[in-house]
Amino acid sequence: MGFVSIVADAVVVLFSLTIALAAPLIGAQSVLPGSLYPAPLQDLKRWYVAAFDDYLMAQPPAFLLGVFWLELTFLWPLSVANIYGVLAGRRWAATTCLMAGVCTLTSMAAILGEMSGSGRAKPRLLQLYIPYAEFGVIAILRGLCSRSASPSTATPSPASSARKKRV
Repeated sequence: MGFVSIVADAVVVLFSLTIALAAPLIGAQSVLPGSLYPAPLQDLKRWYVAAFDDYLMAQPPAFLLGVFWLELTFLWPLSVANIYGVLAGRRWAATTCLMAGVCTLTSMAAILGEMSGSGRAKPRLLQLYIPYAEFGVIAILRGLCSRSASPSTATPSPASSARKKRV
């Protein structure tokens, strides 16, 4: 189980890093004023749209604008917290991984649903988005299956100490 945990942690950190960088630098360009971004970042987004033929980023539909706002306000801070929490071995990282995984998987379900329904997505574009759906599943499992305190070291709850016989 240790190897699987290490791989899951590596996947969570890698994808959280890409989200932490891409959300404010590329995705946010669709919802924030262009004057906030220097020309090289605007060129990077144009290159990405052309290289991957990402029709959603070229002309984002209304639902995708909502997804970008969700990423900026919720997923971006969670991704930063995931990177720190997993690398520092914090217990709360399981909770942030679970939240980030659910958020990412939900967003990817909407985006991949639109891509498959429209028939406009090319295989190269799908190969870019599908790993994020897989990351969502891995992050959820990492959050649910993380190690918890063993019963011998756990702090007793008030209910369990109330049941003890008083002498």
